This record gives sequence, structure tokens and C-alpha cells, in this order.
Amino acid sequence: MALTPIEIELMRNALSSIVDEVYGALMKSAYSTNIKERKDHSSAIFDADGRVVVQGESLPLHLASMLGLVEVVIAHHGKDSLRPGDMFVSNDPYVGKGSHLPDVALVAPVFHDDELVMFVANIAHHADIGGMAPGSISGDMTEIYQEGLRIPPIRLISRGEINPDILELILLNVRIPEERRGDYMAQVAANRLGERRLKELFRKYPPEDVKEACEEVILAAARRLRSCIAELPDGVYAFEDVIDDDGQGVTNIPIKAKVTVSGSEMEFDFDGTGPQVKGSINNSMAGLQASVLFAVKVLLDPDGFTNHGMLDPITIKAPEGTIVNASFPAATAGRSQTCQRIIDCVLGALAQAIPERVIAASNGANLLIAFSGERGNGSHYVYMESIGGGAGARFNKDGTDGVQVHVTNTSNLPIEALEREYPLMIERYEFVPDSGGGGEYRGGLALRRDYRSLGASMRFSVQGERFVSRPWGLFGGLDGDNGHHRILHDDGRVEELAAKTGVVPISGDSVVSITTPGAGGYGDPARRDKERLEDDLRSGKFTETYFKAHYPTKSPD
Repeated sequence: MALTPIEIELMRNALSSIVDEVYGALMKSAYSTNIKERKDHSSAIFDADGRVVVQGESLPLHLASMLGLVEVVIAHHGKDSLRPGDMFVSNDPYVGKGSHLPDVALVAPVFHDDELVMFVANIAHHADIGGMAPGSISGDMTEIYQEGLRIPPIRLISRGEINPDILELILLNVRIPEERRGDYMAQVAANRLGERRLKELFRKYPPEDVKEACEEVILAAARRLRSCIAELPDGVYAFEDVIDDDGQGVTNIPIKAKVTVSGSEMEFDFDGTGPQVKGSINNSMAGLQASVLFAVKVLLDPDGFTNHGMLDPITIKAPEGTIVNASFPAATAGRSQTCQRIIDCVLGALAQAIPERVIAASNGANLLIAFSGERGNGSHYVYMESIGGGAGARFNKDGTDGVQVHVTNTSNLPIEALEREYPLMIERYEFVPDSGGGGEYRGGLALRRDYRSLGASMRFSVQGERFVSRPWGLFGGLDGDNGHHRILHDDGRVEELAAKTGVVPISGDSVVSITTPGAGGYGDPARRDKERLEDDLRSGKFTETYFKAHYPTKSPD
């Protein structure tokens, strides 16, 4: 090895800094609230063979779309056809190894002295990619053709010049094209910044040194993870959970995970999981891979590197045609619901081996909502967001209230940003009392958010989970509460909605009320410290009625 460990670490940090700068540039220059406020985007750097060397820590689910992204571009076009200034666009779960259509990836080859040396890429969740429903996510989608525009890995920019025909084709198929154009240009600009920074790096280090450093960074990730796995007790650990429904009549869909630890390797087998469904919650193999790797990383090596080396000690098995490894043309728009349940299963299994590292079940959903309509001036709007819920308790700490969890590590959109840009008003935004499961350490609380339209028509669709199956507690901890979707009419009527609905028109005298799931508690409730109980009651997060039911021997005075 020509490089010292210190030189390799310096280069790794330099690459990480570039990835973070690309991420920040995209966030600050994007048009849509989904990117600039919710931060639903990611960035990564690849070596010349298409392996991820460094990925930002922003949104773990995007690892699904990153791992095979450049490999697909190379397979479709060949390295010899790539030129400086080129940039490729892709979003398809099947031919592009993505996870769902709204996550659009842009990847740029980077050259030094006419030699292909690296790739830089970013992924952004676009608030609309076309299809049958505004926001491109709806509970009544049944095949990928309904979900939006499928983009194979194609050349959007050639030698620095945007192909206007391709861009026009994409924008013609989406709602609010001016906003979409702004987000695409932000992605292009962010990649160009990444290219410039990488070229600066190559002016400091020769290509062969950077190549060696990338190889060592990938190998280091594998070594670190193997070392962490070797500390686990060998054995077979299994867990089963259920998805409520697919929105099309299939209920109680099983997810089964069997984790085998042997020496420094782990195998994850999802045999016995339910078949793919008609609804849009099917998951691609890329999404399964990202979910498993997330769980492994946070449990075993949270400070480790996120790159291709993580795959080295990990084997993932799942029958094709199941909800965790769906086959074309299964709908995948709501795949994040299934990803969350995959993680719940992996956590549940490994709780048997490492109980002090595993948290109880979190809200178990990536609650996705989309509002659309027409303003009084005739202009149209599409607003999409995801709302957090409770996070599971752990062996020494209460769960966090009202947050995004696991692979959907995005922000809850601030009210101010929402009301400034859309004809909507938030009438209520609060934690939901009693929604966290009791225990020695309690589960995190759910969120409630109520929306009313202001001088505009409103249509609404939603994807939710944990409306039937509760977020489970661990080691005596109690389950968290379920979620609810309701329409509140001004005449006092309350209309309950399903967890997954298609587009529903909302009248001007009605409010859409969204309540997310809570989270499970950890440990016997009888062991909870009385001061903590008093604080729960004083804060209003739990009621006296809840205490009497779940802490009968320890209710505060």
C-alpha cells in the first residue's frame, strides 16, 4: 500500500465533505418544499467501477437507489461512451434499480485528463412525477404504470449541453412543471459542484492515489462491519410482524425475517413473507437491501462508513414476487411503509441477541399525504409531505416524540413554510396524549396535524400504516397507539378514512385531520421512576386515565 492510513483518512474526509456540500447545495437551490424544507434528498460519490465510496448520512432509504445506480448506467451505455460534461437521469425500480418513481437520480461521470475517474450523483424526491394521482403516491394505485413517468438510465446532458427534448418530455408528464424544472436544475447544479470539487482533489492527489484510497475505504467498511458482527453471539434469530393492508383489500400481510449470525457474517432470509400485492406498498430488492443495511449499521456500527463495503459480510435472501422483493409491474410508490416493517422485523429478531441496542417498535409508518387543487387565481398547486410519529423506547431512555424514524430520516415540514407557499392553513399541530406505550421507559408520542384549505379547491390522498397492528413494546413494555385519518366537518360530523386512500375531494367547510402512530415502550411499567411519571402527567403527554389503566401501582398523587 503506497498510502499511509492518515492519507487515506484525509481523502475519505475530503470525499465526505464534497458529498455534504453537494447535499447542501441541492437543498439551498431547490424550488419545492419537499427538498428545501423536508430535505428529502441524498448525495454520493462512486469509484470508476460504480461502487459507492461515500454516501451522505441524510436519507438511508436512498441507499437503495444508489447501490446499483452507476452500475446500471455503465451497463446501459458502456464506459467508452461516457464523456466529460455528460449527466444521466433515472428513476425506475426495475430497469434502473431504484425504489420508487418520485426518487429521481442524476449521475455525472467525472474525468481527469480525459480519464474516467469517479462519478458524483444525487437523488431528490420530486413532489410529482406524473401518473394517476397528484403527488404520484396514492392508496389506489395498482401497477407501476399508474404511478408516473418511468425514466430508464438515459443521457440528459451531453458534453455539457442539456438535451431539451428529454427535459421537455419529462416536464410534459408532471404537474407544476415550473417547480419540477427548478428542482431538476438544482440537481444538475449540485452535481456540477461535486465535479468541480473532485477535480480540485485530483489536482492535489494523483488518480492512482485516489483510486487506492477509495478501495481502502470500501475495504475498511467491510472490515469494520465484520468485526462488529463477530462480537454477536452466533445463532438464528427470527421475528414476524404484519402490514395492516395494501389499500386494495389484502389485510394482515406477513413479514418474516430470519437472521443467522455465523462468525463475521450475517444472513437475512425473508422466506415466508407474503406475496406481492395489488396495492402500491410493494418493495424492490434495492429497497430491501437498503432497509437491512440501515438496521445493521445503526445496531452494529453507527459510526462506520456507508458504502459498498457494507455488502461484503451480508447475505440477503427473499423470494421473488413477495412484498419485499416484488416483480414487475408491481406498484411501489408506497414502498417505504414496507421498508419500515422490514426494519421492525430485523430489530425484533436481533433484540434477542443484543437487547440493549434495540429499540421498541417505532411508529412503523412513513405517513405520506398529498394535497392538490386550484387557487382562486386559476393556478394549480401540488403539496406532498411525510409526517413523523413516535420513536421506540430503549433500555435506558424514553422514545422521542413526533419524529421521522429509520430510513425516512426527513424533517417534519414547518407550518410557516407550508402556509407561505400553499393555500392551506394548519389549525392544529400537537403531540397526541397517551399515544406512547407505557414501560420503564415510555414510547414516543404521535403527532396530530389538521389542514384546512384557504380560498382554493382541495383534493387529498394518503398512505399510512399501523392503523390496526400496534407498534410493539419490548421486554414488558406496552404497545403504542394506532394512527387515524379523519375528515372533520364544520357541522360536527367526523368521517373516518382508511389508512390508504385514493384522491378524495375535500369541501371548503371541512378539515383533514391526520394522526400518526405512537411507539412501543421498553421494560415493565411497574419499574418506571415516579418522578418520570409525574413529569409525564405535568407535561400533559399522558392523562390520569392512562396512568390508572397502565401504572395502577405507581400513579402520581
